[in-house]
Amino acid sequence: MPYQVLIVEDDETLRETLEYNLRNQGYEVLVADNGYTALELARSRQPALMLLDLMLPGIDGFEVCRILRKEMSLPILMLTARTEEVDKIIGLEVGADDYLTKPFSMRELLARVKALLRRVELIREDLVAQGDAQPDAARPALDTPRTETLTFGNLAIDETRREVRLDGRPIRVKPKEFDLLLFLARHRGIALSRDLILERVWGWSFDGNSRTVDVHIRWLREKVEPDPANAARIVTVRGIGYRFDG
Repeated sequence: MPYQVLIVEDDETLRETLEYNLRNQGYEVLVADNGYTALELARSRQPALMLLDLMLPGIDGFEVCRILRKEMSLPILMLTARTEEVDKIIGLEVGADDYLTKPFSMRELLARVKALLRRVELIREDLVAQGDAQPDAARPALDTPRTETLTFGNLAIDETRREVRLDGRPIRVKPKEFDLLLFLARHRGIALSRDLILERVWGWSFDGNSRTVDVHIRWLREKVEPDPANAARIVTVRGIGYRFDG
């Protein structure tokens, strides 16, 4: 069954170009030209991926992304003509998984789409390999036993369910936050550079910089550290990057 991609773009020419190229690659395509329609389609159709323009009539892409991140883990590739680094950081802070600045080549966009969807597929394949889902399932069965959990005091990271628990209670983490926390936890006690973290968590094709890592580390500290201002679990290693001490 082909993946369904939601294009949210108010420029008709670009929207039609994106739709044509995505359909040509075998994707099913939904389109919206404003933020309100985007929210309606995302909620009702549950697409596999969203291409989200930043500058939209009604409510902008930042707000659309912020709202959806509270409701679902839909992968979001943000598109914008604005090039300031602060916009890129804000886009990531509100929950965008990737960021592409206009003008961009269609080849690059299709590669980003493929990479994001491949991450979704890998998660799905991992669940199937663990016997925790049927091949066409989007999420693990609720009554399936956990198969592997990393535990550090009152913090537990359930790899199969992609769930983080603190004092036995689940806490909300975004997909990329989970990937980052899991990578750090699997390398407990090792100082990891920002560049290595970017490569292993975001992938070599990600067009971001080390600031992306810092932003996500801050989010994680706010969720898993007793005192985020004096982090004891995710420690800064000056001149290198970060170390997970459990």
